[in-house]
Formats: sequence, structure tokens, C-alpha cells
Amino acid sequence: MNRSVLSALGLAAVAAAGLPAGAHAGVIGMLGNFDVINDTGKTAHGFEIELEGLHASQITDTFGGAGRGFPTGRGFDPASSVVRYGSPTITEYSIGAIFGTRVSYRGVFDGSNWDYGTPSGTFITPGDNCWSGGGVGYSASTPCDHFGVGTSANPVNVTYNWLLETAVAGVLANGSVTLPAPTWNVVQPPPAPIGQPPAPPVVEAKIVAPDPVDPERFGPAIWVKVFTTELEEAVGLEELVADNAKVKQAETEVEWQLLQRDPGNPDSGKLESGYGVPVGPNAASILRRYEFFKYAGLYDPETNEALVGSDSNPTPEEIGIYLGAQNAALNLDVAQIPNPPGGRVPEPASAALLLAGLGALRFSRRR
Repeated sequence: MNRSVLSALGLAAVAAAGLPAGAHAGVIGMLGNFDVINDTGKTAHGFEIELEGLHASQITDTFGGAGRGFPTGRGFDPASSVVRYGSPTITEYSIGAIFGTRVSYRGVFDGSNWDYGTPSGTFITPGDNCWSGGGVGYSASTPCDHFGVGTSANPVNVTYNWLLETAVAGVLANGSVTLPAPTWNVVQPPPAPIGQPPAPPVVEAKIVAPDPVDPERFGPAIWVKVFTTELEEAVGLEELVADNAKVKQAETEVEWQLLQRDPGNPDSGKLESGYGVPVGPNAASILRRYEFFKYAGLYDPETNEALVGSDSNPTPEEIGIYLGAQNAALNLDVAQIPNPPGGRVPEPASAALLLAGLGALRFSRRR
């Protein structure tokens, strides 16, 4: 499974204390929800988000969980549930010096059968529709689900896993998920001279291709498309859906880019944007949307390197199944957030999260 540093799931923003009104606050947190396709070949009976380095007290929000006004039941009825597994559980773990928190969406096993499961298959979604309030006719046969989590600090690593049946009845094991998440970093400018307005920060974003399964060979290759925008007002959770006016402002930043990790090059497989470029002086939020597709072209049989003609202009034969989308938003001024956790209750039909960010993209080659 790809272990990327996640910086975009759920809605959370933490501002430095004592900032004057209108100043850009230092933001550390996850912003976003995401659709994920079950392409494991097996029926899953849950999904898990593992946040290394965070305590349960640093989880501020979960999609489908308590505190947002959503129905937290199980199933597909919008009046009683959001995702088929209901509200997730939040538990801390420790393995030696490593600790973290798991957010787990799970089916219920009655001793003979599971109540719900996510079938395996292929599916195209806008990135925020695989739930009972979405627009894809979410049902027992839909091979995707929608998850999300907000935190008040950045985790060291994040791992996604489908939970799959094993040979032991009622016991689930981790199944891999190929869905990178962006890492956000807000760089504050030096203090402004007395009498001068504060300068805007630099908002950096990075996504990284999945890690190699074999440390001696290239990792899985994926295509990514990126859409971005920046807004002069903060964004609430209930606004971040595909048909929202703010989201529709997002424009194509990267039409196609192939990402693949080279075990001999630690800087390979990265896509970065925003480095060294301040946001607009009135920016209150950055929105980003990442869409991921499997690479379907040929691989080198010895190294597993993608034998692609161009890493930015794929042929139709080189674009494989849709893997899902990461929909993320970063609010820069916490005082402007219109829907903080515990605040206004969003309507069930309008609560996923969508994307975008700020330009000045530079690429790191796959090798």
C-alpha cells in the first residue's frame, strides 16, 4: 500500500494564537473527503485509514461520523445512513516506538455472514458521490465508498486499506489501495515591518506515487490529473461538492502526468506545486482535486519501469481503470471558516469534499 504523508481528509484548520483579524493563520490540518474504488478483486467489508504519529484527540472530524449532523446508521437510506458501514471507530495503536490512530469503517459479522460489503469492480465518479447523498445511485452493487477524516496536526504517514475476508470466518486482512493523498505545507513569511500589512504565505502541495512492492523494482505507475483554484473566502464542508459554484472555479493545472517511484531515486514519482510562490494577497482558501487512473501500458519485465512514450501525453491504450479522486481544501484564515466542527449542520446531500490549490507547478521526473 502507498504510505504517503496525507494532508487532506475531513475539515480541520488550526490557527496560530494572537493573529490580528485578516492575517493569514498558520494552518496544519487535513481537508477533504474522497471516493475510493474497490479494485482488489475481492469483496471488502470495511475500510481503514491509519494515521501514524497522531493521537485520537487529534482527530477532529470523520465523514459519516458524529459531530457533523449526518445520519450515522448503516445501509443506503439517506435518512438513516451516509456510508454503508455507518460511523467509524477511532482507536489508538502502538508498535514499539511507533504510535498512531486508526479510523475504521467495518461491516458487522453475525457469526455466519457480514451485514454489508463493498464489491470489487471499476467505476467512474466525480470524487464525491459514493455515499447515500451522492448522485450515482449508491447501492449494495456500487463498487466504491466515500471516506474522510479531519485532523488538527499532520501525521507522519497515512495508510489506506480495504478490509478483506480471510480464510478465518469473521477475520479481515488489509488489502492495498492505490490512492495518493496530497501533503500540504504552509510556509509563513517573515514578520512585516510596522505599519505594513502581513505578506501572504506560501502553500506547498505534493503527491507521491505508491511505494514499490519489491524494493529492487519500480513501483506501480499511475496517471494523475490536477484541477486547482484559490478563493478569497473560506470554504465550508457543505460547499465542497461537484456542483458547487466555488468548486466549479477549479481549472486544469495538469492535464496528465505519469507518476512512478524508482527505488534508486528518492525524488522520483513526485508532483509538486506552489513551491516558493505566495498565494494571492486576499486568498482565504486553496482548493485542489486529484484524479487517478491506472497505467495500462507496457512495463519493463526486469525493472517494472513503465515503457511509456510520453509521461504527459498518454495514448488511450495507456490509460487504465479509474482509481478514485482526492478532493481537498485548505482554509488559511480559521476565523473565516463558515462551518467548523460542532457549528452549522450541513445538509446530507451536500457534504463531500473537493479539491484544488494554487499554480506554479514544477515536476520531478519519475527517475
